[in-house]
Amino acid sequence: MSNVETFSYDNRIVRNFAFATVLFGVIGMLVGILIALQLNAVIFAFVGNGIFTGVYYSLQRLLKARMFSDVLSQVHFWGWQLIILSAAVSLPLGLTSSKEYAELIWPIDLAIAVVWVVFGINMFGTIFRRREQHLYVAIWFYIATWITVTVLHIFNNIQIPVNAFKGIYAFAGVQDALIQWWYGHNAVAFFLTTPYLGLMYYFMPKAANRPVYSYKLSIIHFWALIFIYIWAGPHHLLYTSLPDWAQSLGTVFSIMLIAPSWGGMLNGLLTLRGAWDKVRTDPILKFFVVAITAYGMATLEGPLLSVKSINAITHYTDWTVGHVHIGALGWNGMLTFGLLYWLLPRIYNTQLYSVRLANAHFWIGTLGILFYAIPLYWAGWTQSLMWKQFTPDGFLQYGNFLETVTQILPMYMIRAIGGTIYFTGVIVMVYNLYKTVRSGQLIANQEASAPALAVEPDHGNTYWHKWIERRPIQMLLASAVLVLIGGLVEIIPMMMIEDNVPKIASVKPYTPLELEGRDLYIREGCVSCHSQMVRPFRSETERYGEYSKSGEFVYDRPFLWGSKRTGPDLHRVGGKYPDSWHYNHMLEPTAMAPGSIMPAYPWLHENNLDTKYTASKIKIHQSLGTPYPDGFAEMAVADLESQAKKIAESLTADKITQQNLEKKEIVAMIAYLQRLGTDIKVKVQNKQ
Repeated sequence: MSNVETFSYDNRIVRNFAFATVLFGVIGMLVGILIALQLNAVIFAFVGNGIFTGVYYSLQRLLKARMFSDVLSQVHFWGWQLIILSAAVSLPLGLTSSKEYAELIWPIDLAIAVVWVVFGINMFGTIFRRREQHLYVAIWFYIATWITVTVLHIFNNIQIPVNAFKGIYAFAGVQDALIQWWYGHNAVAFFLTTPYLGLMYYFMPKAANRPVYSYKLSIIHFWALIFIYIWAGPHHLLYTSLPDWAQSLGTVFSIMLIAPSWGGMLNGLLTLRGAWDKVRTDPILKFFVVAITAYGMATLEGPLLSVKSINAITHYTDWTVGHVHIGALGWNGMLTFGLLYWLLPRIYNTQLYSVRLANAHFWIGTLGILFYAIPLYWAGWTQSLMWKQFTPDGFLQYGNFLETVTQILPMYMIRAIGGTIYFTGVIVMVYNLYKTVRSGQLIANQEASAPALAVEPDHGNTYWHKWIERRPIQMLLASAVLVLIGGLVEIIPMMMIEDNVPKIASVKPYTPLELEGRDLYIREGCVSCHSQMVRPFRSETERYGEYSKSGEFVYDRPFLWGSKRTGPDLHRVGGKYPDSWHYNHMLEPTAMAPGSIMPAYPWLHENNLDTKYTASKIKIHQSLGTPYPDGFAEMAVADLESQAKKIAESLTADKITQQNLEKKEIVAMIAYLQRLGTDIKVKVQNKQ
């Protein structure tokens, strides 16, 4: 045929992202095991590279076109790896914003934006030069992912730089909380979910050699999912000082989310109809089945956790951590493993080295997930029941918060064992893929041919959805409109209507020393283990004091309500202990709380407080509406030194004899902790 064009697929970029996926999978999960032994969290590099591996492979073949620009592909690849390495360096140094899923400092945020735009240009450039008129469902998910992540990343990271490592956020308190969880929930939705759904729609039918179960269901799944998902963020803030109307919207749309999520899960699993005999012998399909099942579990559990009566039990506990890891290890991890086993032999023109090892990896990985998640569910229920337990006389059964921590330490150890099992499976995969790659040779430029794109006339009798399946710009705009509706309906009233955040006259801005102490609190990651939000439950008001009011947070940039309580809530800790208690507690936690698992922070007692940017911080806060007096920035350091001297004198009076105490970081940290929750009158508190 004269109109047939020859071209080649770029497999080198696919190989690069695949190898990075494996590399950062090993590094990330090894670090995860080590951190799990110290009670912390997980990272994203493995998943991000997995997404790009699958997208670069599938996009070219679905569009019958090479990627728009080899240069942009390489810029994307190396830019993404540099971002990951920058995060690996900056976060351990305490260079962080403290925001969940957005912890990185502003220069790295800018780099992410640039690399993401490069990816978008490359993707849409490829779409525009396609030889296949119809845009397959996987591409819809890629387009929706790109535009939504772009919007979320920009709005959640609006800040004014103080220096190369520090920025001050435009939004404060309750407003910042809403923006963050509009972003945070949907970062999970549109970075860890929608692109993987696109990969599912491509790789599952390929591996099973069967068509998608229902194309109509995929249409409903896509549009319903991207519209409903964006509303659900406030369910992370139930029982907080976020207005009830916003909490209710988050709950309603979260429950509605079950329908499209399970529609996608069933569409994936039913694609295997008639192929279950193959599933029993093909490890790749086994990985896909468990991945999609984990997706179904996580997307049922998430809406259930947004029901207020259930959320009252699970929030701030390890149940939420277990829920997240069903998605990360089960959905993202297992689908990525299956993708790599399917893809690498093809671009290396060889066979998988060992099906037996792949099967072994499947069972090891599945076992690892169970040993990882189940103890966290167990720990979550244990925590909640202990926090809420009262004696027959009406007193807290476990008044000392530490009792609830030591009770769940065995669950944490089992979790670490589960992570080690899962990691062992990854090592098995690395060996299997290494042997596979060594047995073949990369087809860097895979030859292909296809007819040139010919515009088909519309006859007026095609199905309604076909018009948008051929029009990428319309698909982009329609996706943008749908995802923006929910965000705007929730965010605009919060910003424009003052009654949503009632003012409290006694709430004043932080002093310069307290402001510096707050930045130290962020730097040291304290928000990862301590919340600053007393919910209106009797168990919490008895333990911590008066429940938190929205007006108390109007000067908090960023908000620090937290998501997990490995340690007690700190919103009412101000004035509860003398300055010397905090000094000794940060120096040696077990000296003040025997049995504590909190790490020590001796460098706070050794480092001098850096006040170089104190005046700049005050000016930026003033520009954002914080009512410091005119000219206060020029007096800020003197004010700081005066308050620091008073705290140092208090410490000296309690027989702490360290020299130059007033210059040390610990004094700023004490100032911040002693301020927390003291702007309003609170009830007498029990000891934690």
